[in-house]
Amino acid sequence: MPRRPRIHKHVILPDPVYTHEGVAKFVNVVMQRGKRSTAEKVVYGSLDRIRKVAKKDPIEVFDAALKNATPVLEVKPRRIGGATYQVPVEIRPDRRSALARRWIVRYARARSGKSMQEKLAGELMDAANGVGATIKRREETHKMAESNKAFSHFRY
Repeated sequence: MPRRPRIHKHVILPDPVYTHEGVAKFVNVVMQRGKRSTAEKVVYGSLDRIRKVAKKDPIEVFDAALKNATPVLEVKPRRIGGATYQVPVEIRPDRRSALARRWIVRYARARSGKSMQEKLAGELMDAANGVGATIKRREETHKMAESNKAFSHFRY
């Protein structure tokens, strides 16, 4: 019997502009030091830029980017008999989307020059088209899991 109480997930309300829960969570990932209004300006500005540049619905591009960036497998270290093995495990659905959001924001921040709105819009469009640093990271994660498939019998 666990001593800790059951953790309850916070219910995040959909964002006011697009009424999309994914965008609201994305704003939370972009936010730094509690500055929500700044994060909202960045996210909404980048979605407007996507609408102008790609001439597509920005929510469709956003959903496609998240879907393409979402990993399925990852490796977790497991210590067995004095040796540490990288064991491939399937990722829970909520963690999958959290990793995708985190990677998109991280690689958007790492892009050179320009404003954060431009960098985020560029990274979202790249991820939606199946190119860019975020997609490379997902492929790396899958490749690592594939190469350590021999240790999958050590799964938790």
